[in-house]
Amino acid sequence: MPNQARPGTGEQAKQHALERLRQAILRGDMSPAQRLVENELAEQFGVTRASVRAALIELESEGLVERIRNRGSRVRVVTVEEAVAITECRMVLEGLCAAKAAVAATDDQLAELTGLGEAMAKSVADGEPVTYSELNHELHARIRQFSGQRTAVELLEKLNAQLVRHRFQLALRPGRPQQSLGEHLAMVETITARDPQAAEAAARAHLTSVIAALRE
Repeated sequence: MPNQARPGTGEQAKQHALERLRQAILRGDMSPAQRLVENELAEQFGVTRASVRAALIELESEGLVERIRNRGSRVRVVTVEEAVAITECRMVLEGLCAAKAAVAATDDQLAELTGLGEAMAKSVADGEPVTYSELNHELHARIRQFSGQRTAVELLEKLNAQLVRHRFQLALRPGRPQQSLGEHLAMVETITARDPQAAEAAARAHLTSVIAALRE
């Protein structure tokens, strides 16, 4: 790393390490149960071990990292049952956000949701599951954003971060994008119709389907 790009020390260095680690875990660059060696990470990020340790402690609070006694830290392994429990919580919060978005979203924002739904349908037709997964993530993020329910958004971001691996695996499962496409389009349709009760029901129905897929 060039000297001018180095993050320095203290809080700046910790935030640099934190962001690099978080993104690596969320992108799947670091796999579940992978050991996180402080010395190696400090050298990789150009920061001190203390900065890396502080970042790991924060990521532990976010549910992305776990510390094993006498063995250091590793990327947290989320079991299927944990993923189901997290998704059950998501169901309530995503339903709330969908209902709020149906009332609060602007016409331009509703048009954006419609465009995302059309792009998702095209990705399924073209046989592009990775693109579909990315658009899926974007649609949920936009619905949360347009809801204006900041507390629910913060809780969902923390919950969703723990499900990255499972979400990616589901997206690549044969037939899954075709199955979930209709569920997502129903969410878009009910939100753009400004029907909060139907939007909440559509979001809950989608997450119920996700839970069933996780258990398969």
